[in-house]
Amino acid sequence: MKFICEKENILKAINSVINGVASKTTMPILEGILIQTNKNEIKLTSYDLEIGIEYILEANIEEEGSTVVNAIMFSEIIRKLPNKEIKIEINSNNLLEIECEGSLYKLSTMNPEEFPELPKIDIDNSIEIEQNILKNMIRKTIFAVSTEEKRPIFTGCLFEITNKNLNVVAVDGYRMAIKKASVNTTANDFSCVIPGKTLNEVNKIIADSFDIVKIGVSKNQALFEMDNCKIVTRLLDGEFLKYQNAIPSNWETRIKVNKNEIQNCFDRILLISASAIEKEKRYPVKINIEVGKVIISCANQTGDAKEEMYIETEGKELEIGFNPKFFIDALKVIDDEEVYIEFGTNRSPSIIKPVGEGDYIYMILPIKMKE
Repeated sequence: MKFICEKENILKAINSVINGVASKTTMPILEGILIQTNKNEIKLTSYDLEIGIEYILEANIEEEGSTVVNAIMFSEIIRKLPNKEIKIEINSNNLLEIECEGSLYKLSTMNPEEFPELPKIDIDNSIEIEQNILKNMIRKTIFAVSTEEKRPIFTGCLFEITNKNLNVVAVDGYRMAIKKASVNTTANDFSCVIPGKTLNEVNKIIADSFDIVKIGVSKNQALFEMDNCKIVTRLLDGEFLKYQNAIPSNWETRIKVNKNEIQNCFDRILLISASAIEKEKRYPVKINIEVGKVIISCANQTGDAKEEMYIETEGKELEIGFNPKFFIDALKVIDDEEVYIEFGTNRSPSIIKPVGEGDYIYMILPIKMKE
């Protein structure tokens, strides 16, 4: 195997596949990247038995072949080489030689025949969607995915196709994020739950562009296909929350507020509440809604804090408590200038949604406050 390519191109390929490499495994081969050359292109592959990533790039191929090299060492060497052409080849001792200007490195390799094949997927259903739309949908939901393994189904996002609409839903037991978008391609209705880890990798690889990404699913696998990259992942098993039934149908109190202003208030309040919220979760931020005004406050062993804002209010006055981080997470991903925040009672879920965007909903549960 021997080829020459630009550092920028191969580094982009390495960065795309590196997170499919296994970090904790008893199989050293899974800690490597499979490198294959064919005609005028190189294919890099990583696979940790849950997520597999393939990336193809053009290069000057002088000799076809394949090998597996330790991913971390390979990526760090390439990253620190000059921004010039890089020559890579397997020498007579089966070492991978990496040469760039005056730099020469030799790495031990592994048998490519031992590298596991990515699953072959018989696609049952598929959709096509612009990469910038999918990127936005993941960004607005992924933070609400559960990190607890007790209920594995909630460590992923529900992808649901109904009537040419894609709904992406994330829930962790305390909050829920729902983003909707129309899909131009004809597709059968279907649903699946894709691991959050996979979606994070997809989000890093896809561009903020109008280029298309194809999403195909089978019974237990999903496939994301772009021009020069594909990602294969297992699907999560289990029954997802019937989320439509969890969304409140009406509100008793509603406020309309500048998104940046209330986000800044929560950021400042978090300075006081953070330690108590993270360690004991007994000291929520208190929100008092009066006519034309909202008061956000927190008091604990760390200190006291209070923020007042004059805003548009509708409905009843209310006192309610929340984890401020859950508020901030949602406000960070909303692009509109103003948001509605809708409340029921001080024990029922509340809704945050952009004033001008009807396809995004974020629901958050309140925290019971100490008397």
